[in-house]
Amino acid sequence: MTEPRTPSLFQALLPIVVLIILLAGSVYLFGSDAIGGATQIVLIVAAAVAAIIAVRNGHRWRDVERAMIRGIGTAMGAILILLAVGALIGSWLLAGTVPAMIYYGLQLLHPQVFFAATCMICAVSALSIGSSWTVAGTLGVGLIGVALGFGLSPEITAGAVVSGVYFGDKMSPLSDTTNLAPAVAGTDLFTHIRHMIWTTGPSFLIALLLFTIVGLRTTAEIDSAALEVTTRTLGETFHITPLALIPLLVVFTLAMRKFPPLPTILIGALLGGVTAVALQPDVVIAIAATPELATSLALAKGVWSVLANGYVSTTGVVTVDDLLSRGGMSSMLTTIWLIICALSFGAVLEHAGMLERLIRAALRAAHSTGALIFTTAVTCIGSNIVAADQYISIVLPGRMYKAEFQRRGLDPRNLSRVIEDCGTLTSPLVPWNTCGAYMSATLGVATFAYLPFAFFNLINPFVSILYGAFGITIKKLDPHPA
Repeated sequence: MTEPRTPSLFQALLPIVVLIILLAGSVYLFGSDAIGGATQIVLIVAAAVAAIIAVRNGHRWRDVERAMIRGIGTAMGAILILLAVGALIGSWLLAGTVPAMIYYGLQLLHPQVFFAATCMICAVSALSIGSSWTVAGTLGVGLIGVALGFGLSPEITAGAVVSGVYFGDKMSPLSDTTNLAPAVAGTDLFTHIRHMIWTTGPSFLIALLLFTIVGLRTTAEIDSAALEVTTRTLGETFHITPLALIPLLVVFTLAMRKFPPLPTILIGALLGGVTAVALQPDVVIAIAATPELATSLALAKGVWSVLANGYVSTTGVVTVDDLLSRGGMSSMLTTIWLIICALSFGAVLEHAGMLERLIRAALRAAHSTGALIFTTAVTCIGSNIVAADQYISIVLPGRMYKAEFQRRGLDPRNLSRVIEDCGTLTSPLVPWNTCGAYMSATLGVATFAYLPFAFFNLINPFVSILYGAFGITIKKLDPHPA
């Protein structure tokens, strides 16, 4: 059997062009609803174009199909976590955990510094446990609720949550991406973290300053009467007590002890159900809506239905009902559909050699150190858009550019820093990326809606490129290593 042909630059670009044109059309026609199905169709069509080119170049359809299945398989862990987080959100609403977080947050957090405080709280939490997803799925959900209680923008709040959790995740030695980047580039973990401080520190401080400024300009819009109605309704509907926060403490304890994410979140979801039965039995029975059942069976049915389909609030106060009606595994199915379509597209491009062809073309134009770092940054961002997975955006550029950095006498810590600055941080800004889809589904805010306010994630890649262009903190290889 003859070897498949290497795709031409035109062939490698064609599926990307089709993707961009159709995405623009879907956004124009469907707006923010595009993520509910139109975007998935776009990704499948673009994948079909790439598959046709691959087959014309000599790849067997069976191999292309297997590549798609393998690509989807890489996200099975993320998909299972998404389902678990959906169950967790539903059970924590039923248990009064999220309502308690909102209630206490409204009492303790000052609206004037809320956005900056949200960013800092999420940053410290993610730094301590090394998981952006866990913090966003727990504290992030509660902070979105607090924002709505204050009458503050959920989009800006989601941007603050994303900024904070990705700062903490990026700088934590417990994070998987923070360990992956230096391993791919060929440096050690703590050298990598120390080198990231130069770009990450200023970027985070600028983001905090921007959140503070935005917060100071937003406080005038707070409706104190609506705030009073929200807190009173929460107190009348749920038994608000610090005991309702036990599931949150358990999840954070397990995460800090490096317990795997999936069982940690599942334990949190199940513990939420137990807490609901113990603290909110009337709420659970009301959700079951079957008065003829024995109490024990009604409690079981209420918890069961919320784990599957989420919590539905019926207080009669529209703002509270909108705030609390969400969660359940079923709420994540559209997001999972999106991830499957996106990874299918990326897998075909990688299998057919199209991604490698694009990277080779970009490398030929990178003559200076600044241009090489810029090319690496663009490749990371492009990988997040095309391959739809942050791990690919770290591994692929790291693998492709490692030898070139070494050939030019550049320390591998430069490569590990830029792939984290631009690979890890831009992943939640792409709606069909696993991270963007997760953050949107978990926080209940469309990716494109919070994107302009994810200040840290937007600033850090530009700082990284700027440092490369001017040679700031760019380390050369030691010609005489010890």
